[in-house]
Amino acid sequence: MTNKYLSGMKLGQLAVIKNVIQHSEDDSIARRLRNLGFVEGEEITLVSYGPLGRDPLLVQIGFTRFALRYSEANRVEIR
Repeated sequence: MTNKYLSGMKLGQLAVIKNVIQHSEDDSIARRLRNLGFVEGEEITLVSYGPLGRDPLLVQIGFTRFALRYSEANRVEIR
């Protein structure tokens, strides 16, 4: 895989979450992503892109779908 971030996944691609990048000690976005289930070892699939490019991205973890901004998806490392 050339891109190691969720933001670089292809439609229908399945990956495993490696890490959520934290920009500061009290990073509310990273904390929110982890609370939603974006944690190491979870499988994630890119379901769709927004109507005007790659923002937002629709992703699925288990049976739950999330719409993420490109900047949020760029914080999720995958393998």
